[in-house]
Amino acid sequence: MRESTEKKEEKNRGRDLYEWVQALVCSVLAVVILFTFVIRLIGVDGHSMVPTLQDGDRLLVLNSLLYDDYQYGDIVVLRKDTFLDEPIVKRVIATAGQTVDIDFNTGSVYVDGALLKENYINELTYLEEGTEFPLTVPEGSIFVMGDNRNHSSDSRDSRLGTVDTRYVIGKAVFLAFPGPDERTGERSLERIGVIA
Repeated sequence: MRESTEKKEEKNRGRDLYEWVQALVCSVLAVVILFTFVIRLIGVDGHSMVPTLQDGDRLLVLNSLLYDDYQYGDIVVLRKDTFLDEPIVKRVIATAGQTVDIDFNTGSVYVDGALLKENYINELTYLEEGTEFPLTVPEGSIFVMGDNRNHSSDSRDSRLGTVDTRYVIGKAVFLAFPGPDERTGERSLERIGVIA
């Protein structure tokens, strides 16, 4: 009688261990699928998006397989190997069919003749980088700029120009972890949240 009780307990322990391992494997698989096909965690490298984003910020990015309807104001992560080896983070300024014009004397940016009200930028746009304006964005492409306009390589640079949306990794939707403030070196956890 005692032997059968011990066998039952051993069998139950084996079943519990199997169920625990199965749950662990399923959880790991779900996380891998989530971070491969749905969202990614990508770091900001550089100061081209100051003041919105800081060097070292970590962003949750919605994969471009799920989101490809880019709009003005979206913050996107893209990679174009002929421009830079690493992914870059920029803001969508114009989409297919829209015309961008920049008056570098006044620092003003116009889309379809309307002056953009850009309360998110660090400074007005005075830096020319080789792209000729006005410029109409081709079908399937976007025009992107950094928020720190005079310290950003973006669509004004003729090497990047308008960006085919196939180069877009995804749309940044959430600041998961802030980078250190360049003046104090401290991380402001108050900045965690949805990116506007």
